[in-house]
Amino acid sequence: MAKDTPQTFYLKDYTPFGFDVESVHLTFRLTPETTRVLSKIRFAPKPDAADKTFFLHGEDLQLISAKIDGETVTPELIEGGLKCDVPSAPFTWEAEVEINPAGNTALEGLYMSNRMYCTQCEAEGFRKITYYPDRPDVMSTFTVRIEGDEPVMLSNGNPAGAGEGWAEWHDPWPKPAYLFALVAGDLVNHPGSFTTKSGKEVELNIWVRPGDEGKCAFGMEALKKSMKWDEDVYGLEYDLELFNIVAVDDFNMGAMENKGLNIFNSSCVLASPETSTDANFERIEAIIAHEYFHNWTGNRITCRDWFQLCLKEGLTVFRDAQFTADMRSEPVKRIDDVITLRARQFPEDNGPLAHPPRPEQFQEINNFYTATVYEKGAEVIGMLKRLVGDENYYKALKLYFERHDGQACTIEDWLKVFEDATGRDLQQFKLWYSQAGTPRVKVSEDYAGGTYTLTFEQSTPPTPGQPDKAPRVIPMAVGLLSPNGDEVRATEVLELTEAKQSFTFEGLASKPVPSILREFSAPVILERETTNAERAFLLAHDTDPFNRWEAGNALAKETRVAMVLDGAAPDAAYLDALEKLVRDDDQDPAFRALVLSPPSQSDIAQTLHERGYTPDPQKIYDAAETFTQTLAQQLETSLPRLYAATTVEGLYSPDAESAGKRALNGRILSLLTRLDGGDQAARQYAAADNMTQQYAALAALLKAEKGEVQSRAFFDQWQDDRLVMDKWFALQIACAAPEKTAATAKALTQHALFDMKNPNRFRAVFGALAGNHAGFHHASGEGYQLLADNLIALDKLNPQTTARMCAAFQTWKRYDAGRQSLIRAQLSRIAGTEGLSRDTNEMVTRILDA
Repeated sequence: MAKDTPQTFYLKDYTPFGFDVESVHLTFRLTPETTRVLSKIRFAPKPDAADKTFFLHGEDLQLISAKIDGETVTPELIEGGLKCDVPSAPFTWEAEVEINPAGNTALEGLYMSNRMYCTQCEAEGFRKITYYPDRPDVMSTFTVRIEGDEPVMLSNGNPAGAGEGWAEWHDPWPKPAYLFALVAGDLVNHPGSFTTKSGKEVELNIWVRPGDEGKCAFGMEALKKSMKWDEDVYGLEYDLELFNIVAVDDFNMGAMENKGLNIFNSSCVLASPETSTDANFERIEAIIAHEYFHNWTGNRITCRDWFQLCLKEGLTVFRDAQFTADMRSEPVKRIDDVITLRARQFPEDNGPLAHPPRPEQFQEINNFYTATVYEKGAEVIGMLKRLVGDENYYKALKLYFERHDGQACTIEDWLKVFEDATGRDLQQFKLWYSQAGTPRVKVSEDYAGGTYTLTFEQSTPPTPGQPDKAPRVIPMAVGLLSPNGDEVRATEVLELTEAKQSFTFEGLASKPVPSILREFSAPVILERETTNAERAFLLAHDTDPFNRWEAGNALAKETRVAMVLDGAAPDAAYLDALEKLVRDDDQDPAFRALVLSPPSQSDIAQTLHERGYTPDPQKIYDAAETFTQTLAQQLETSLPRLYAATTVEGLYSPDAESAGKRALNGRILSLLTRLDGGDQAARQYAAADNMTQQYAALAALLKAEKGEVQSRAFFDQWQDDRLVMDKWFALQIACAAPEKTAATAKALTQHALFDMKNPNRFRAVFGALAGNHAGFHHASGEGYQLLADNLIALDKLNPQTTARMCAAFQTWKRYDAGRQSLIRAQLSRIAGTEGLSRDTNEMVTRILDA
């Protein structure tokens, strides 16, 4: 199909596959360039099928032979697969195909990563392995035989036999093809075991390359905690004899939940104190939990079609967030999640890439593995839990697993379970799944005679294809504080269901100070006229940790906006409030670290844009630098004591308490470096025995343009560790001054260790480039051109990673005409590239059409 007429798939056109797949037998004869795949599949026609066409997906396959019930057939090879005449009764389909794993740079299907065979089949990679109905609603049991000379050969399920040059696996649980996995190579295992609540012993393994064995212990403990937590909280027990995780260097995603054989990007499982930061440890713990939780919410119950992707992903992200909150700090986790949502999903929701959690159409499903599907999908689950209450939530989940185990389901199935379990009508709530955009909730208030009234007005701006939006159900968690800081009304969840709605609180002795949207009870933008004095009051007194942080964040934002627009000095009252909070040793260090973390420069740009101003990235950068320098000077006498008080002594531990202290310590060090010329940071770098402290010191020095010696030493020490080198590449660009950012990134693309084919290394460089707001948006346009040059080059190798990186351009319409012209030129250049992939073409077209 021509590039300018890509095929569009619509939810409304869903039709079930006309055949049941009763069993699948696969044989792999592995060689790097000429792997043979033999399939033997038992099909049974569905008597009531509307479409009886026998069509099997297939891409980049060389068909060697095909048989039906042992007789050779000649199928019709068409774009995207094949068709064939088949019997009207059950039959056995056999095919032999040849594929080239070594030449598969797209990292979909079966490919090679540093001489290791590996698969990635979600969303539609299995069709690059053999001819098959590659859709999530086709589920079957798989038996797999692997033949080759690799020391370790793994697939889904339980081992069914092994011998010299072969291994067999059988997965007794029906699954769609996207959950198929195969790994073969020179691997060693870090073993473990887990006893389920029913007493079944489960063998656990983390498989890695020789030399990485010492980086598996934390991941193994995280897996065991996940298994125990899922039993305790959701009553869900693991269902196979063993659970394997494999670390892979070249992987487009973070990890993949293949049944019994999770494949992980090595950055998401390998950890040691010397090579991993606290943030790495927490991320690894969360991702291992996420993929394990998919065993039920994604594998045992999967999605009927890819339009329902948020059914499995939103629910599993919500579950892994619950897990992290239980393992670490619930308030800090909530704040972190909201920061991520606002940084990634809000721009998506309010730009050219906006789409509902369940989209109505797509051209390339890989482009819908988005923050809207994942993070907003999780927020929708959180709202549902908040509306029905904890008891009803778990009651509904129990019914969900009982009713739909072994099925491919829809959002309607999910919501029907809640309706049946709680008696609630969720038709209006369902709008969260079908409407794009972030709702705005405008709040006004009135107080008279002891009665306080809050009035809410909700609206959602138009998004592509959806000009008009109906009111949604919005759970608004509200508490009230007295003028002296006491809580006079505990948190109450108000349900907004209309475009305009009022709620009254009676019997109040004085006008209260409202604390609205506690725990960020809904993914909305709150619009309310308030003062910096009230924000400072909430920062000091609010009993809800999220809203305390939110008040400080709002103060920081208002201060930055005033500095950018009016050249104002940093707000003295806010600086005083920050100083008081930071010096309060009774406060959680992790919380204090978050309060000291300013709003991102991109966030300030979006705030200015929403208020009708054209953001100037350089002015935003200058204001940020001025504010941070002023804060450092204000805290000058306190910084040495604070640094000493937050320095963690003794053996490194990634536990939440120690990580929180190190997070605050790192913030303090960055401020101290602005005053002492980097002396303390240099001492910390020299003495550091863990990556968190070493990395924090190097970042502080580079930001102050003092770290050239340490940067060379860091490279010399870690140049043979690919994951640590990703950190080094990213940090050079993230800390570069705006006028040097593009040149720094360009120089690093010419470094001997830069490998465009490795998604981690590409993301390290260009993710850092796009994340350096003033540098990427430098008026020269050099950042735009450099990213476009490399996206065009990468698209020929890896369309998935290319398409996702195009999102760096999605906010282009908020900048001045000159920058818009520069970005449009680069987007048009990408769009006009000969042979552009379907993935990238869709993304660039949607962004250009903003």
